[in-house]
Amino acid sequence: MAVVEIPGSKSITARALFLAAAADGVTTLVRPLRSDDSEGFAEGLVALGYRVGRTPGAWQIDGRPQGPAVTEADVYCRDGATTSRFLPALVAAGHGTYRFDASPQMRRRPLAPLTRALRDLGVDLRHEEAEGHHPLTIAAAGVAGGDVTLDAGQSSQYLTALLLLGPLTRDGLRIHVTDLVSAPYVEITIAMMRAFGAEVSKEGDVFVVPPGGYRATTYAIEPDASTASYFFAAAALTGGEVTVPGLGTGALQGDLGFVDVLRRMGARVEMDADGTTVTGTGELRGLTVNMRDISDTMPTLAALAPFASGPVRIEDVANTRVKECDRLEACAENLRRLGVRVETGPDWIEIHPGPPGVPLAQDTDIKSYGDHRIVMSFAVTGLRTPGITFDDPGCVRKTFPGFHEAFGELRDVLG
Repeated sequence: MAVVEIPGSKSITARALFLAAAADGVTTLVRPLRSDDSEGFAEGLVALGYRVGRTPGAWQIDGRPQGPAVTEADVYCRDGATTSRFLPALVAAGHGTYRFDASPQMRRRPLAPLTRALRDLGVDLRHEEAEGHHPLTIAAAGVAGGDVTLDAGQSSQYLTALLLLGPLTRDGLRIHVTDLVSAPYVEITIAMMRAFGAEVSKEGDVFVVPPGGYRATTYAIEPDASTASYFFAAAALTGGEVTVPGLGTGALQGDLGFVDVLRRMGARVEMDADGTTVTGTGELRGLTVNMRDISDTMPTLAALAPFASGPVRIEDVANTRVKECDRLEACAENLRRLGVRVETGPDWIEIHPGPPGVPLAQDTDIKSYGDHRIVMSFAVTGLRTPGITFDDPGCVRKTFPGFHEAFGELRDVLG
């Protein structure tokens, strides 16, 4: 049995940093994630003139409801999608000229639905090179609010950015959503906004956010459920037992639903208020599963699938093609390198385990595409496939700098 301490949630840390910056007063974030993404978000706030005090166990942020303390800033968002999408919404409510740029990887990822919605709300926003992509410049003069239509079919982060902006507008927002992927992430956003004193209601496909701002608070960051998926999958694969404290019945993150997929495959899952335990039973059944709402865990299941007793088909994951890489094709390519038969379509992948007793190709180099989730997922495959290596193992610093050490310790325990 292994008890694994998972770092704080990337998604929750990013939202908490936005909310703390926008709140009236000083907010303390307890156990925030320390990774390339979260450090990049914090440094973006500092560039905008917010005070961010960082100690190992807690961060303190002086909120500025009126917006950034500086009237001009150049913000580099690194690889961070939340940084790249949330900070432009934050500065739009302030007054000044703010330029945002990001890594080549992030420059390729889409922004158009969000920036189109911001323009529809009257924000003076200009893409400097490719339309709908970084770099961009915002000449901010506050946001009146009103009605806006948003396509959130590529990423729920577009809707989250607008929801977070809503209380900072003069008149509030009514956001008409025409499509939505990863809906549980929006539920995280709404729950956190309420913790900071704001309110959100829903009328069909319309999200209603009144004005009124945010109140500072002390907010504890729960462990990252997406990161926990690799450790839960390891238990299911090896027949071991893994407990993650702090991720239990009251957890905000929808990606904890990955344990229900493992349960359907044959693992035993126990959950209470204090944490979740997954125990492998020696059985991994094939299945067909819709992962639209937990698509960040799609690579975890894909990397586990070759060890199932039958085909594993993952459906409704088109949005994984516009993450740090085309995750659907990255999984397919690496599985084929391992000798696994794989079929893909626009929004699905089907993985066919080989004959029982026939091992996967050993000494395979996994192509990471610079994506932390590809590396962490195929580390699970490596538990039963000798010699797996990665072309860029260090890309895990995006969300879990100590992943390889922690996973190595788990390997020793589970055997």
